[in-house]
Amino acid sequence: MQIFSVEGMTCGHCVKAVTQAVQSKDPAASVKVDLAAKEVGVESRLSADDVIGLITEEGYSAKLA
Repeated sequence: MQIFSVEGMTCGHCVKAVTQAVQSKDPAASVKVDLAAKEVGVESRLSADDVIGLITEEGYSAKLA
């Protein structure tokens, strides 16, 4: 599992947006969001750069933790 530090997530809608963004490119991806820690764990066939790009497209700042 890759862990990303994501800034700007504040609510359930943010969690849903990030999860759906990743799963739109890899429906089998496992996405675990920890709002308090501002972290997103992703288990996917996508590269880290791909995941960061998808999260960024949703309006959040993301980097590998």
